[in-house]
Amino acid sequence: MLTKGIQLKIMIGPVIPVPAPQVVIDALDSVQVTSAAGSASGFQMSFQFNSKSELNTIFLLAGAMNSGPATPPLRVMLIMILNGTPQPLFDGVMTHIEVQAGKSGSPGTVTVTGEDLTKAMNMIDFSGMPYPAMPIEARVAVICAKYAAFGLVPLIIPVLFPDIPIPIERIPAHQGTDLEYLQQLAEEAGYVFYIEPGPVAGTNIAYFGPEIKIGVPQPALNVDMDALTNVENMSFSFDPTQGVLPIVFIQNQMTRVPIPIPIPDFNPLQPPLGVLSTPLSNLKMLKETAKMNAAQAVSAGLNEARKSQDSVTANGSLNVLRYGRVLKARQLVGVRGAGIAYDGLYFVKSVTSTLKRGEFKQSFNLTRNGLISITPRVPV
Repeated sequence: MLTKGIQLKIMIGPVIPVPAPQVVIDALDSVQVTSAAGSASGFQMSFQFNSKSELNTIFLLAGAMNSGPATPPLRVMLIMILNGTPQPLFDGVMTHIEVQAGKSGSPGTVTVTGEDLTKAMNMIDFSGMPYPAMPIEARVAVICAKYAAFGLVPLIIPVLFPDIPIPIERIPAHQGTDLEYLQQLAEEAGYVFYIEPGPVAGTNIAYFGPEIKIGVPQPALNVDMDALTNVENMSFSFDPTQGVLPIVFIQNQMTRVPIPIPIPDFNPLQPPLGVLSTPLSNLKMLKETAKMNAAQAVSAGLNEARKSQDSVTANGSLNVLRYGRVLKARQLVGVRGAGIAYDGLYFVKSVTSTLKRGEFKQSFNLTRNGLISITPRVPV
């Protein structure tokens, strides 16, 4: 698929993908890729075909390869070349094929849907596998090692409050599929787990750690700035009732009396992005923490606190060629031209990329934990 300054390369195959046949490229109508913090990334490709097209045979074989857990899932890689620079747009597996037959002489459509490599982690139940004397980081590394063939490289941040089990007291055991257990461990530690493609095609980063809202921001999104405007539309909203102060309970081992402890949202990896921060308008009692040890209870409180502070949201869309690069989720971006209350840095919560012949657009959702920028000048 070609447009001015943009080329899309499609690779398909079991575990190690190969370039898609020319008949597949010629039939491609559109591609949509969604990447969002807090959920798996996904893609959807639409093809036009007729009853005599070779696509019928190709996707029949593709469907057979995704028929069960004993068969390796069909891997799909989308590599975008923007102004001569290749960068992975998506890496995952095919999950669903839908065929709409043509009528009245018009071509039919084949819609292929897929998810990122977390789908491959969610196919087999490994419940009961023991992890004696292994901290959370070691368990995550062991699980990720199973998927090295997919180019999976683990990036594991040590937990803030480690809890190393003593084998004579308890031995942690795997619960559910690999993905379910990794998500459970991340929830217990107040962390997030996700997979994103890159830094080069064929490799993927499996990140297990705190959600990071610091770093070098992406080029600014300019609103209503005449020739400098690089977004098509953008809207903002503010919800002052979003803030929650979690209360955890730590049980006194001698008296068995639970002691309530408030957990403020204080995280150096998620600093305030606004001067007027989100007011704490709600209290949430985490009563189940009374059954946990102190480290687990504090981690649960921090995990709850980080979810509820983003009171400012922004939604919009842009043309990638005008913006000059691909906007990426889970990173910071600047906003200019929206006024004193909403200018500043934002966290990119989600991005949906839509590619058609001659067109590459993105819609996005941004979040922030307060009004009025903390930076005197938004980086361009």
